Amino acid sequence: MNTENTKAQMRKGILEFCILSLINHREMYVSDLIDELKKGKLDVVEGTLYPLLTRLKNGEFLSYRWEESTGGPPRKYYQITEKGKLFLDELQNTWNDLTNSVNQITQNH
Repeated sequence: MNTENTKAQMRKGILEFCILSLINHREMYVSDLIDELKKGKLDVVEGTLYPLLTRLKNGEFLSYRWEESTGGPPRKYYQITEKGKLFLDELQNTWNDLTNSVNQITQNH
């Protein structure tokens, strides 16, 4: 069995949750998101992040604004919407339930 594939699938499954959590604290540019995810040991490339951000925007969980940049093209800054905050709360509750269940199973046996 390929453990790398399993680990990658686990990381992908929580990426939306992590992105919404980060943007909930402050609006972010894509490179900011990548830096913060790397700090948390979740290495993500732009090719993975952009489709996910687009999906979250299309679902009305995120919005964005353009800001002119002094060193290049305008930057797109993402912020969480009210719908996104409600979704994040649901994900947080699900995460808490899941981690409690997994910890109970893995630590008690």
